[in-house]
Amino acid sequence: MKNYFWNMFSNIKNGQLAKKAFIYQKRKKICEEFLKILWDEGFILGYKVDQIDSNKLKIFLKYNNEEPVINSIKLITKPGRRVYYSINQIWKLDSTKTFIIFSTNKGLKTIIDCKKLKLGGEPFLMIN
Repeated sequence: MKNYFWNMFSNIKNGQLAKKAFIYQKRKKICEEFLKILWDEGFILGYKVDQIDSNKLKIFLKYNNEEPVINSIKLITKPGRRVYYSINQIWKLDSTKTFIIFSTNKGLKTIIDCKKLKLGGEPFLMIN
């Protein structure tokens, strides 16, 4: 897998710092799954396939009083350093202060979903 996923994290972080209304990202299935989770949790306004180039996604960033909704994105797993958490380790994490997205055998799940479904997995990122 190419680094589309990690590039998208960086693009979102840089777009929020530059206070852009929207950013463009290469269209990949895993990126769309991640964006769906961010949209469901209220971290972005939405996303859509670009009308001119169907291989690009247009991601609409969200702000509250001109402050970015996403204060920080921290990558937990990186291409050169994989980390895996069991369900016991996930239960020890505080899900009220941080928002973590995991890659599980059931697809991308939030920390709350992992606790409900009793799934372990690879944590991709943490949003504060």
